[in-house]
This record gives sequence, C-alpha cells and structure tokens, in this order.
Amino acid sequence: MPIKPSRRKFMQASAAVGMGYWAAGGVSLAQSKSPNEQIQFACIGIGGKGRSDSADAARHGQVVGVCDVDATTLERTEGRFKEAKPYYDYRRMLDELGDKIDAVTVSTPDHTHAVAAVMAMKMGKHCFCQKPMSRYIYEARVMADIAREKGLATMMGNQGTALDSLRKQAAIIKSGILGKISAVHVWTNRPVWPQGIERPKDVKGNPNFIHWDEWLGPAPYRPYHEAYHPFKWRGFWDFGTGALGDMACHTVNMPYMGLGLRDPIAVTAESSGHNKETYPGWSKIHFEFPAKDNRGPVDLYWYDGGKRVDQAMLKGAEPVESGALIVGEAGSLYSKGDYADDYQMLGLEDPKNVEFEKSPGHFEEWVNAIRGEKPATSNFQNYAGGLTETILLGNLAVWVGDNKRVEWDAVNLKSTNMPELASLVKPEYREGYSL
Repeated sequence: MPIKPSRRKFMQASAAVGMGYWAAGGVSLAQSKSPNEQIQFACIGIGGKGRSDSADAARHGQVVGVCDVDATTLERTEGRFKEAKPYYDYRRMLDELGDKIDAVTVSTPDHTHAVAAVMAMKMGKHCFCQKPMSRYIYEARVMADIAREKGLATMMGNQGTALDSLRKQAAIIKSGILGKISAVHVWTNRPVWPQGIERPKDVKGNPNFIHWDEWLGPAPYRPYHEAYHPFKWRGFWDFGTGALGDMACHTVNMPYMGLGLRDPIAVTAESSGHNKETYPGWSKIHFEFPAKDNRGPVDLYWYDGGKRVDQAMLKGAEPVESGALIVGEAGSLYSKGDYADDYQMLGLEDPKNVEFEKSPGHFEEWVNAIRGEKPATSNFQNYAGGLTETILLGNLAVWVGDNKRVEWDAVNLKSTNMPELASLVKPEYREGYSL
C-alpha cells in the first residue's frame, strides 16, 4: 500500500510542477492534484483589501493564522476563521505556525509588503501580495529572485490581469493592427487621500487597540497619528507609493502586457512639488522605453492629481477619469477605467476575432499554481516584479522633480547619472526587520 506523502512534501512537489519542472521519484502528478489536499493559508493584514483576500483564501482552503496590527479588526474576524490563531506580529505567526502554513497572503501597507513576503518565501511558503509588490525597487527584485530560486507559486494582487477585457486589449496591441506604436498615455483620478501636506505636528496618544510598532515595521519611527492609519498612509513617502504606486499596477497593466513595458532607460517628472514628507498633489511622468522584440521605442506618459491626456487626442470620444490611450500609426486604442474595463478603437474598426487566453479568476490562478498547474499570469518572477520595478522608477523622478532626467540601469538597479538616489532604490530598515 503506497505511503501518503506529507502535506509539506505535497505542496513542495506541487510548486515544482507549477514552475515547469518535476523531480523524478517524487509525488505523482495525479496525487498532487488530489482534492483531499487542503491548502493551509496564513493571512497577513485582514482589514481593508485584506478582508477580501483572506475571504478568498478561506474559500480555497483553510485559514490557520491571521495577523493584523488592529485589535478591533482581529476581533471582527471571530467566526470568520474558526481554526485561525490570531497574531499582531507576522514574524511571530510565521515562527510559531511554521509547517502548518502552505501559503500566505500579504495585504498590508506598501512599506511592509516585502519584509513580510520575503520572510514567508524564505520559509518555502507560496505568496500572494497586494499591489504594488513593494515600496522600493530593490525589494521587488529580491521578491522575484527568491520566488524563482525556491520555485514558489506567487501572485501580485492586480486583479484586472484576469479580466477578459484587459486581455483582449493587450491581444489587440500584440496583433499589430495599431501599426507602429510610439506613445502610451495613462491617467488616474488618484490621489483620493491627502498629498502635498506637512507631517502632523500634534502628537496624539496611540489608541490601545493599535499595535503601532508592528504597524511601522521596517519604517523609521514616528509617533502614531490618525493621518497615517488606517488609510491615508498612501500619501507619505515612508509608507506608501503615492498615486503612481497605488494605481499604475492597474492602469498601466494592460499596455505593460501588450507591449512588454519593463526596464525603461530613463524617466523624468514634473509636479506641484513636495517636501520629502508626502507625495505631490499632482505629477506628470515620462518613461522612455528602448526598442524591444517586435516593437520600436515607446514613450509612456503618466498623469495624476487631476492632470489628463490632451483631450484632442481622444478625437471626440467621451473622456473618463481613469484610462489609457495607446497611440499607433494606423490608429489608437482608448482603454477605459482602472482595470481596462472597456475600450474604443479610434480611427480603426474594432477587431472581432482577437484570440486571448481566458482566466479562471485572479485568485484562482494562484491557487491552481499552488496545486501544480501553470504559474499565475501576474507572478512575481516573470510579470509582476518587472511591472513593479517599472512603476516605482517613476517615483525616483518625482523625488528629483523639475524635469530632471533620471538615467536608469535596470540590470544593476541604479541611476547612472544620479547615484545619490541609491537610498530610494534600496532602503535601510529598523532593527528587527530585513530581507
């Protein structure tokens, strides 16, 4: 009678299949897909977007651990995850639960994404991380490298990647119907939180239900203030990535998929100015991409804070608050919404029979990869890491401002003309945190 493999060995073997290789003598492929094998999740951050991410985990397996710095958020989970042990510190949760965990979801503020995800992945845990993958460019590279080295199933939470509308638009671009593409314009209605403001000067007592030191994580210490938690942290350089980091992983996602927009060679920005405390009220950013594969060089223009593409370029089409315009010699593709929800062809007939691969669902792609099927589209190794690096590069130009051109060496993750930006590429962490 065959001996049933342990869950840990089962999950490791499943990951190996998902990454495209199989070690002889291991668990059979049929066994690795057994419906009796339940994935056990630990969820880091269960408020905000973490509420739906942890709910997705519970639908596809068993949640054995939940972590949140807000005691009231943990209390509200009672009854949702009956088998889950609650924690305030993800480090303690990972240490204590160890082999009981197969996979983690990370749904925390941007500045804690990488340290939490990397700790879990170094332990061999599959990882789902909300967008952007990281606060810093270097962190995104490390996350992708570790996932690749350990053969883990990973996914970034930019859910539009799974939509038929987004995939069809990317396929239209790849088809060549637009002709030679010279420019991409992307705009957003963000920020919808305060930016261009000073650091709060009034020190308020830390509510006893918030574990503030754990919330700060690797970031420099500062006293608690309601200006940061639970939502407005996105506008602060120490914690968030501004309008660009928050939304470009969604709105740039479709042209990134269609054109392979990674590894720009330079970026410049103009903005309303900033005080190195919060991001500016508005910004316009220009990314320069060299020729690649079957396309020529491309310029990507980003607009936020109320700035928009020149409306004349829409040729009379109804403007939208968030969208993208792909400009080709033969015509343009006008993509509408944060997730490329709809589109309109400008100067061309709408192609009817463009083929593209449909998704079983965003979170489902990740779960299927854990169970030994192909990697999720937005995996760290081959997709999300490059997208995140590209997006975060724009914030280097925002930091510099005044349309100063930041020249970029993507291989070595450094500016070739502004070495002083190194600390904005690779951070230093508070004691107790590391990659």
